[in-house]
Parts: sequence; C-alpha cells; structure tokens
Amino acid sequence: MSTNAPVAAPAKVVKTFRVLRFDPAKDKAPRWHEFKLPCDPMERVLTALNRIKWEQDGSMTYRRSCGHAVCGSCGMTIQGASRLACKTLVKDIEGDVIEVQPLKGFPVIKDLVVDMEHFYHNLRSVQPYLITSSPKPVKERRQSPEQFDLIDDASKCILCGCCTSSCPSFWKNDSYLGPAALLKAWRFIGDSRDEAKSERIDAVNGRNGVWRCHTIFNCKEACPKEIDIPAALSQLKRAVVFGSVA
Repeated sequence: MSTNAPVAAPAKVVKTFRVLRFDPAKDKAPRWHEFKLPCDPMERVLTALNRIKWEQDGSMTYRRSCGHAVCGSCGMTIQGASRLACKTLVKDIEGDVIEVQPLKGFPVIKDLVVDMEHFYHNLRSVQPYLITSSPKPVKERRQSPEQFDLIDDASKCILCGCCTSSCPSFWKNDSYLGPAALLKAWRFIGDSRDEAKSERIDAVNGRNGVWRCHTIFNCKEACPKEIDIPAALSQLKRAVVFGSVA
C-alpha cells in the first residue's frame, strides 16, 4: 500500500506591496501606492511585481530580465535593504506590508527604475577588462588554480548595483568610485594575466578611490552573490600600498 500522500500546497498569504512611485511627466514628488496581493510564501518579490503590473497597474515601471540572479537588472530597495527582487522570497520578509523603493543613491528615472549612467562611468574609469600587450598565445592565456583562486570571488560580480546603493560613503559623495567599481579593479589587478595593474592602481589611489572605503560591511550584506567585498577591497588597498599584488 502506497504511503506517498500528496503534499498540500502552502497556504496563500495576503500581502500589501507598498511601492514608491514617481512619474516625472506628472509627479512633483514621489508617492506611495499600495497593492494587495495573495501570495505563495515561496513566491519571489519579482513574480509578485509582475502580477501587480499585469493584473492591477500596467503603468508600474521596473527593470527585470533573467529572473535568476544572473543579469542583475532587478536591483531595488526591498524592506529598506538593497536586494534583487528575483532572489527575495515573500516568506523572508516579516510583516504583512512589503515596501519596495528604487535603489538608494541613484537618480530616479521612473518608479523603480534608476539612472545607472554614473555607476557605469565610475566602472569604466577602472578599465574593467583584460588588458595585455604581449603577443597572443597559441591557445589561451593560462592561469594556475591558485592564481584563479585569488580573483574567483570577485569575478562573480553581476553589476547589479546593490553594494553601491547600500554604501553610506556613496550616499554622501557619488564621486566616490564605490564598491562595485573597486571590486572590478581588484578583479583585474589580481588577475595574473593582466598587464595594466599600474594604471588601475593609479585610478583607484585618489581621494574618491579605495581610501574612501571605511569597511562598513553594508556592501557584503547587500551582495546577492555573497561576495566578500570588504576582503577584496582590503587586498586592493594592499596592492595600492605595495604597488603590486602581495
């Protein structure tokens, strides 16, 4: 006799999504808009926002793409913290009200969409790509496992902006390169194949560079890929001081 009884689906819970809205075409200031929605506790916040947009208010605007914490598009402030909406589950947010706002520290274009151009400007300043001048090898530029381990964690960054949005130093001064750009700088400074370490060290060794990082750890808590950003920036500081990767 079979004992495989069907598993009951989790009970739905009614949540109020309190979304900060702003339409520059008609709003003078941001305003809160509330939506009630029955949710599965295992439902992602991104799925809930999709249902609100498709079923209740098609004008609500936000970014999303892959839905699997790979593209970084759906970064936003959820219950006061910088997170990816596609990775945040309804059950992980306490209370009946879920507040959703745009990422902090960025100009708002509309609703939950922020202007990331300055973020990318800072990123471009550290030249976040492999630079070499030596002749191309026959096959590939090889690394040992130990050499790759040095940059493995930093290479997981998806440029969602959650770390930068959570950084008080960036809130105070958006000329600060920010943790995402500095992390990318370390990823290539620490890369054994790269040949532009001195240029990147010069780019981050300024009043708005790595020394404006005060190791507050907000960036580590916000990172959806669980990168130890403060540890990487400590390694970057050592590289700046000694002029090379220790």
